Amino acid sequence: MRLRPTYRPPAATRYRAPGGPWDVPPLDAVLSARPVAGGAAVVDGPVRLDAVHLESMVAGLAGSLRRRGVGRGAVVTWQLPNWWEALVLYRACWRCGALPAPLHHQVGASEVAAMVEVLEPALAFASPSLPLAAHPGTVPVRDGGDGFTELLSGPAVTVSPSRPSDLAAVIFTSGSTGSPKAVLHTHRGLASKARAMASVHGLSGLDAVLMPAPLAHISGLLNAVLVPGAAGMRTVLMERWDVGAGLRLIEDEGISFMIGPPSLFTALLEDPGYSPGAVASLRVISSGMMGVRPEFIEAASAGLGAIVKRSYGSSEAPTVSTCTNDDPPERCRDTDGRARGQTELRIVDPISHRQRAAGRQGEVWIRGPELFAGYADPAQTEAAVHRGWFRSGDLGLIDADGWLTITGRLKDLIIRGGENIAAAEVEQALEAHPDIARAVVVGCPDARLGERVAAFVVARRPIDVAECLRWFAEFGMARFKTPEVVVQLDELPLLPAGKPDRAALKARADALGEAS
Repeated sequence: MRLRPTYRPPAATRYRAPGGPWDVPPLDAVLSARPVAGGAAVVDGPVRLDAVHLESMVAGLAGSLRRRGVGRGAVVTWQLPNWWEALVLYRACWRCGALPAPLHHQVGASEVAAMVEVLEPALAFASPSLPLAAHPGTVPVRDGGDGFTELLSGPAVTVSPSRPSDLAAVIFTSGSTGSPKAVLHTHRGLASKARAMASVHGLSGLDAVLMPAPLAHISGLLNAVLVPGAAGMRTVLMERWDVGAGLRLIEDEGISFMIGPPSLFTALLEDPGYSPGAVASLRVISSGMMGVRPEFIEAASAGLGAIVKRSYGSSEAPTVSTCTNDDPPERCRDTDGRARGQTELRIVDPISHRQRAAGRQGEVWIRGPELFAGYADPAQTEAAVHRGWFRSGDLGLIDADGWLTITGRLKDLIIRGGENIAAAEVEQALEAHPDIARAVVVGCPDARLGERVAAFVVARRPIDVAECLRWFAEFGMARFKTPEVVVQLDELPLLPAGKPDRAALKARADALGEAS
């Protein structure tokens, strides 16, 4: 079975016009056109690959894939940490027309089995310590042998280049609300997004990115493989995030661009090894997880001496909005930016599907060339796309000037006695408390009210319902939004992508509600 698009964005004339966002070659051509000029193109610990060496390995592996019978459109999957081999696998697949489908290195055996069933890969690669290695025919990587190394010197072959409309990647969502979905992207969509984001962030061959996020996720693929390739800049990989090592890499490698959650940059500022000189090379930072607070933007901008901005996107629609480097600082601080390139955003009533007026909250709908080509499961695609618009499931508002602010998730709305409460709004109030470091808010079942507000907090001292009542009154929040159940944790449960595991916390809240 071959994976095929289950949705095609509207083929508007402006998308197909010469010089437009869809007038792009396939990814192999985009990434080969601007090699890093001098020095290392990819850095992975002691391994430093210059552009010539990288190009040689991509060509050799592409030839080996073809020799092993991997034809155009065939799926190649792998499960690796953030190793340079993953980057070479992406590019070799695009070189020979295959479809790369990486698996997160932290997913377990049952999840891997389900993903492999969806993919039906022609070939698989894995670190010997990871679950995919147990599947028959998987090629081991860094196992002490020469198997993978030999593939890098495969024969040169004549290959048919991919078409811009061909599938270019399968990226699995993090699965916060059930089984991960297989998200399909095309060469045209990813190439147009890579070029657009290199321009929006003002990146060039003089820049370098530090990437601790998994290359199996859309952020890692976009910001460690595609944007650097489109801009001709250096990529520095980290197998696992370590704050002290991160600070040393920023200084030693002259890192100028980073993307990640607020906690990553807060940790840099709080580390004993931090100094303004250690981070002097940083120029642009983008933070895109839900709940990026204005206070964080201000503190990070001052402490890191860089342009720090919010951004919004997802596996299905990567970085659809952000600020440019020249936008007013208050817009970078208070909003998630404006739609970029040919992206269109709309705020609609989630029930009636009527468009909301400027400044009114509703569900964020997205349309544009970078949008995914659907899920592998057509039924999932049908549920997520309405008349050419992707229903994001996110709540937000757009002001009269087009600035987007994400306010929460539609599924995270808590309905207490007929009142709609956005979990993100309550979380923001909780995290403004001087002793609360992190907070996640979910609904707790209640026989009388339907739901109550339950808060899971990581705090420096004991926090209870009475303290929340006092704080919310001082903060100026409505009483009905005040948490009525408070659970203090040493740390929040996290998904592989680093996001809070809301499904696990909701299950705990449901159990508390049933017991009361």
